[in-house]
Amino acid sequence: MATNKELAKLRARIDALDERLLGALNERARLAHAVGKLKQGVKVYRPEREAQVLRRILEKNAGPLGKAAIARVYAEIISACRALEQPLAVSYLGPAGTFSEMAVTKLFGGGVRALPCASIDEVFRQAETGSVNFGVVPVENSSEGAIDRTHDLLLSTPLKICAETVLRVRQNLMSKSGVLKKIVRVYSHPQSLAQCNQWLSRKLPDAERVPVASNAEAARLAAKDAGAAAIAGDIAVERHGLKLVARNIEDDPNNTTRFLVLGDHDAAPSGKDLTSIVMSAPNRPGAVHALLTPIARHGVSMSRLESRPARTGRWEYMFYVDVQGHRQDTKVAKALAELEKLAPFLKILGSYPAAVL
Repeated sequence: MATNKELAKLRARIDALDERLLGALNERARLAHAVGKLKQGVKVYRPEREAQVLRRILEKNAGPLGKAAIARVYAEIISACRALEQPLAVSYLGPAGTFSEMAVTKLFGGGVRALPCASIDEVFRQAETGSVNFGVVPVENSSEGAIDRTHDLLLSTPLKICAETVLRVRQNLMSKSGVLKKIVRVYSHPQSLAQCNQWLSRKLPDAERVPVASNAEAARLAAKDAGAAAIAGDIAVERHGLKLVARNIEDDPNNTTRFLVLGDHDAAPSGKDLTSIVMSAPNRPGAVHALLTPIARHGVSMSRLESRPARTGRWEYMFYVDVQGHRQDTKVAKALAELEKLAPFLKILGSYPAAVL
């Protein structure tokens, strides 16, 4: 049949293209390895360079593959090439199977040793002591707000923010049977239960809601309980042998969590960067306005302002600010120089490439 002949021709073309892709991938790996030899001592993870590579590729992408798909493919290509130079160890807020692990994969690909930690404090400690190369921590959620413990630890850590990523939080309902009507209880982290409150009220109004320490723990419990379900990310379905009941059950379709990469790498300008700082304000009228004035005067765009108690017991506050641009950029540098004179305390947390996707 003509259809079979055409199918055979198309498959032959795909096979030939796969061989060319394989050759190109290995050639890229050889070139990356040669670059690594020339660098000699320069850190293998350069988030600014990786951001530039990914932005350039996405700008040239004409489809039909979407940007997210291309980004995932290139994350793995870069990760595999990076591993030829030096395998990296990355700590993150565990347990395995959570959104934090998904953030590590999005940032670093699969070519790293990802180590789950029991707390955000432990993620910081592992990176500070050199037990791992980098740590990945959540810093804010679009629905729930700032992650307080991360902000507290950023104040005192010697680590720098050297990269970020934003992860779309897709909450999925999963169970052993995959049948909605068999579910009598739902396990999940308290934040996930809150983020899916409306859906649960409509679809499972009589089901018991059981808060647990993590979504990974919820999936583990649901795998042992025929009448239970878990709310968790995609990664938990296969890992715990569950069946998907419903996808994207979160009430806010735009719910996202922002993650930071922490390490001793001082990222160079990438062309599209953020600079994060924390500063204190004197306890007097107009003090905050005075601190923000240099940012506006030098034409620097501020993308985030978060206040936290200074824990001095004197009703003083610390202000966490993200501005667009690298601290080496002229406008940002001038604004920071003025802030150093005005603020009783100022710490530059890092300049780093803005999340590509």
